[in-house]
Amino acid sequence: MRVYLDHNATTPLRAEARAAMLAAMDVVGNPSSVHAEGRAAKGIVETARARVAEAVGASNADVVFTSGATEAAALALAGRGLHAAPIEHDAVHAWVDADLPVVDGLVQVADPGASTVQLANSETGIVQDLPQGLAVSDITQGFGKLPFAFSWSGVGMVFLSAHKFGGPKGVGALIFPQGTDIAAQIKGGGQEMGRRSGTENVIAIAGMGAAATAAQKDLVDGKWDRVAKLRNILENAIEAAEKDTIFVGKGFQRLPNTSCFASPGWKGETQVMAMDLAGFAISAGSACSSGKVKTSRVLKALGLDDETAASAIRVSLGVETTEDEVMRFAQAWSEKRARRKAA
Repeated sequence: MRVYLDHNATTPLRAEARAAMLAAMDVVGNPSSVHAEGRAAKGIVETARARVAEAVGASNADVVFTSGATEAAALALAGRGLHAAPIEHDAVHAWVDADLPVVDGLVQVADPGASTVQLANSETGIVQDLPQGLAVSDITQGFGKLPFAFSWSGVGMVFLSAHKFGGPKGVGALIFPQGTDIAAQIKGGGQEMGRRSGTENVIAIAGMGAAATAAQKDLVDGKWDRVAKLRNILENAIEAAEKDTIFVGKGFQRLPNTSCFASPGWKGETQVMAMDLAGFAISAGSACSSGKVKTSRVLKALGLDDETAASAIRVSLGVETTEDEVMRFAQAWSEKRARRKAA
């Protein structure tokens, strides 16, 4: 049976999200229509908006639905001339000056109001200290895994994507206070309070709302504490088998589910293929950069040399991951590493 250990790329659809989406499929109306069918569809959207708002610690009116975090990033960042570090996602880099330094894994911010900093990195799991007054933050990887509330974060805008916490792919949200100066990037009928035109994806939005509620419950219930213990078990097993393994971000505050480690001399892409054939899904970096043969700029920004960075892989666990799956992966990886060294 295959083992999925690439949750930072995308998570399995939660049962709660699936149920909400199936129910929404039976609602025929356009949420902009004023008749009963339209109002029913609108009700689904607004219920989901309230769920996302509650989960992220914001007001309902602060939530604008988008097609995902990439679109939300464009809406938040376009034309602002903000500054960011090299460790940010490509969706952020498309709109910023990537000139903020990274020192000992942490982004150094001189002017928070002119900067954007991610809450947590998808490749390394390293969590950043978000300064008060920060203009924008990508909370895509941290939402649902780390305590966070927009209301006390001191950040002007945040964005997230549903498929990172058990919702469907193709839907996300930008969170910002009403009155914030934002120019719509998609213009038309004026949906989403005039910030993002186009008929809302009612089915996906319903799934996102249900997933947000479930994700927040997992956090409150302490499920990610168990995952963090599994991550540590994994790293201890890998280190015991291969003393030369370099664990990126170990010693920093990290996402509870993320382990990024390098075995110099064994390319990350080769490891990913080998483990795939063995029945394990992992990655060699951000899924959005898959298929691109290049050294991770995230790892380079952390000071890793080209050979070490090129040999890094990422294992990211989920709330349903078991200790048996973790140990099976560690054993399979260790066996393949030993064979490679012996060849």
